[in-house]
Amino acid sequence: METTRAAPAATVPELACPISAVVDIVFSRWTTPILWTLHTHGRQRFVELERRIGTITPKVLTQRLRQLERDGLVVRTYHPEVPPRVEYEISELGRSLAPLFAHLADWSAAHLDEVEQARHAYDSES
Repeated sequence: METTRAAPAATVPELACPISAVVDIVFSRWTTPILWTLHTHGRQRFVELERRIGTITPKVLTQRLRQLERDGLVVRTYHPEVPPRVEYEISELGRSLAPLFAHLADWSAAHLDEVEQARHAYDSES
């Protein structure tokens, strides 16, 4: 008879790293640029946001905006005009991430050169 063993608690991502859920929400490929752009430039229409981010496809931008709205980080406002107008803005919850982004920007400015040097050294050894 085969027995099934439960996974050790340390392998459950939320227990091994209590911020993993936040990292999954906030630091996915396109979420950070969207939130950064909305925080920096304020309320925007879809096309404005798409232009500011640059390399994102409309399909991916739509998916990410829907997810961010679902997560409560972005507010979508529909204006029933002709033609209809939709605007997006960062929510209060999304704005509460500003200190985190500021710390990451500071860390990036202070340490990305070191990361690049480490990569170069590692790649040179291979």
